[in-house]
Amino acid sequence: MAANFWNSSHYKQLLDPEEVDVVHALDKERGISTEDFKLIKFHMSNHIMKLAQHIKVRQRVVATAITYMRRVYVRKSMVEFEPRLVALTCLYLASKAEESIVQARNLVFYIKRLYPDEYKYELKDILGMEMKVLEALNYYLVVFHPYGSLSEFLQDAAISDVNMNQITWGIVNDTYKMDLILVHPPYRIALACIYIASVHRDKDITAWFEDLHEDMNLVKNIAMEILDFYENYRTITEERVNTALSKLSLKP
Repeated sequence: MAANFWNSSHYKQLLDPEEVDVVHALDKERGISTEDFKLIKFHMSNHIMKLAQHIKVRQRVVATAITYMRRVYVRKSMVEFEPRLVALTCLYLASKAEESIVQARNLVFYIKRLYPDEYKYELKDILGMEMKVLEALNYYLVVFHPYGSLSEFLQDAAISDVNMNQITWGIVNDTYKMDLILVHPPYRIALACIYIASVHRDKDITAWFEDLHEDMNLVKNIAMEILDFYENYRTITEERVNTALSKLSLKP
């Protein structure tokens, strides 16, 4: 991993796994469980991804937006920081931080087309929430992602299997439906995704992994977290998400 990651605010803000799913006291008062908390963050991540497809921003902007959203809820309650508005605002803020600016009015236009019954927010709401999100982030906007390391690793491992490469990129994108980016160094997430794809495609790259002198137990633990997510993903239904959101007095 590039040396500048280890000197970055991102590295200094890495959390222990048990810190990322602590439900705020105000949310607990509404009956929000740890499972509800995870479901709502998952749901908002999907909203960001879907909206981004329509406004055509780079995947890095999407990843940064979701990272911001997840960082916000380490510190703030969902009762105080309404998830749908936070998701919109984080995408707007990420587009500026990643120098791929999207006009806030365009976000409002497309989100109302995609979710006409859910989103009633206007331009002023996003601009008003922007400062609150910045404060919640302690103005730390730098985010390192697995994508750069992934490209280097795939090239270094001389993996010519197109399907394996596509699977690996897809897995990396899916990790943003979890909190991995708040807990693990991005390069290690990339390695875990390559490991999963190599097993799936029955590619033996054990020697390459050994040459990295990386702790493979850490890599495999991340891989197991991802595989556990895929297993649990099957049980996520719209009804479960709506039930969680209704506890925040949000109209699903």
